[in-house]
Amino acid sequence: MSYELEGILHKVYETESKSATFQTREFVVKTDGQYPQFIKFQCTQDRVGIIDGQNEGDMIKVYFDLRGREWNEKYFTNLNAWRVEKAAAAAEAPNAAPAVSSISDPSFPTEEPGKTGSSNAQKVEEFDDLPF
Repeated sequence: MSYELEGILHKVYETESKSATFQTREFVVKTDGQYPQFIKFQCTQDRVGIIDGQNEGDMIKVYFDLRGREWNEKYFTNLNAWRVEKAAAAAEAPNAAPAVSSISDPSFPTEEPGKTGSSNAQKVEEFDDLPF
């Protein structure tokens, strides 16, 4: 099963030779959001060069698979990256104006005609019903 993730390339490690015929390389992607996550990916064998064209700080999109294995009754999970490319949003961001979205949901609170002094920002905060 294939997955993908967009984020900022945070750190790239050197290629490591685990044996005469096996090599790996790791890199870390920082996700965006209120609670950023640092996700470590691994490339193996002929894919260790997929990260070469990227610089730390670049917005990238990583395509990866989940890999799991058991060793001495311990379980390990790897995020095995098989393709990396510049994120489309990052490539368009310098030239594009930020998108403005409007909410047209009738259940969303809006200002009543004739009332002034309250902002939409306050209305959005009052409508937020998430428990965290």
